[in-house]
Amino acid sequence: MSEDLTPETTPTQPLADRGSNRSQRPGSPEFVRFVTSGWGERPPSTLQRGAAADHTAARRSALAAQFPGERLVIPAGAFKQRSNDTDYRFRPHSAFAHLTGLGAEQEPDAVLVLHPVEDGTGDDGGGHRAVLYMRPLAGRDTEEFFSDSRSGEFWVGARPTLEDLEKLTGIHTAHLDDLRDALAKDVGEDGVQVRVVPEADEAIEELVEEIRATEAAGQRDERLAEALSELRLVKDAHEIEQMRLAVDTTIEGFEKIVRALPEAVAHRRGERVIEGTFVGHARQEGNAVGYETIAAAGDHATTLHWIDNDGQVTPGELVLVDAGVEVDSLYTADVTRTLPVDGEFTEVQRRIYQAVLDAADAGFAAAVPGARFRDVHEAAMVVIAERLEEWGLLPVTAEEALLPENQHHRRWMVHGTSHHLGLDVHDCAVARAELYLDGVLEPGMVFTIEPGLYFKSDDLLVPEEYRGIGVRIEDDVLITSDGNENLSAALPREPDAIEAWMAGLLGR
Repeated sequence: MSEDLTPETTPTQPLADRGSNRSQRPGSPEFVRFVTSGWGERPPSTLQRGAAADHTAARRSALAAQFPGERLVIPAGAFKQRSNDTDYRFRPHSAFAHLTGLGAEQEPDAVLVLHPVEDGTGDDGGGHRAVLYMRPLAGRDTEEFFSDSRSGEFWVGARPTLEDLEKLTGIHTAHLDDLRDALAKDVGEDGVQVRVVPEADEAIEELVEEIRATEAAGQRDERLAEALSELRLVKDAHEIEQMRLAVDTTIEGFEKIVRALPEAVAHRRGERVIEGTFVGHARQEGNAVGYETIAAAGDHATTLHWIDNDGQVTPGELVLVDAGVEVDSLYTADVTRTLPVDGEFTEVQRRIYQAVLDAADAGFAAAVPGARFRDVHEAAMVVIAERLEEWGLLPVTAEEALLPENQHHRRWMVHGTSHHLGLDVHDCAVARAELYLDGVLEPGMVFTIEPGLYFKSDDLLVPEEYRGIGVRIEDDVLITSDGNENLSAALPREPDAIEAWMAGLLGR
């Protein structure tokens, strides 16, 4: 290294500024004058009031009623860095989507605030008024128009105006620049208390902490997160409609997977062919996948969250596909089918598959209004334990294995049988146990039923013919007034039906 290039003599440029070294964007006054002139009128907005708007108003009212006199801050969140100066595709926080009806990539950096007002003067005659703070479309005479790669129209397209979002959501809108003063209004030790959704937007959390620094100790945001989660335990009519759409679109994706199986078999990383087929379908017909797709062939199916998806797909083996389409409203399905790669189950595969199917059916039988959420799992586990006993795999009887102090059967199914489903694949995740695990099932609840059996290739406690076989069957269930509805019933579950379905799709 020459002397004039040593660290001590190299000119200092802040690291934060160096990412722009690649930029060739001009900044001369003449360029700015020219690039901001000569534009025609924008076409009028075609946005209308969204289908979810009436439902989101009711959701906001139900939340606000739990926090009288308090200011509630629900951020959409900001972009998340993927690598260096590239970001992941934006997805708003689920609580924000639930209360505004905004989905897809709407609306980075926006913040919904429920402001306390005199009781009876707020939205729907309540004690809060909702305001949506967002960064609106910048004028073409601004530098943001052509130079801001995150929000400028030249880079990401025209953003909605304040009026656009107010019409779409039915929520009063304001410029994001007004947020600080709005949050700080009347805040103090004896004034308005402020709660913010934790871990939704770090910058907004810091702003709220700064504003409420003089509040009495013990301010807790966890209660707000809990309330937002519990608000989604029972779905309204619009949410159920979106769940049906997500499930139906997911079923279409599974049909494409079956058609792609010959290509998957021919490829050295056939699991990626399956994953890519489904992900492409999810982007074409929805917003994205609701979670990373599991395409687990052979022994990989015994790894519960196998998402590497880099293995071969071999005839004679099974492939476990756990996948869900997230539609534009951000509601997601979560469906699993275990398929024979060549279209026909072997005798041993069918035996294991049937045991899992029987356990799933027992779960469905238990999923009725008035039962407890945990009853679904317990019903499925009785079948699993009894079948393992029949096969001679348990060191004790099924009855003994099912005792809380034993649980031998769980060696081959360590996960739970059900979880709530909606805007998140594991929806309502921070609801209290007494409302989730011990919660009473009621119409409008949507959750999965997904028992499985997983025999790893090196499991010396099972017969050799079982080793390397993993089976899971997962459906999405809606609790109704008189029982339940399998939302994913159109996707075959019975082994004979699966074989016939696959044969039809493969033209055999």
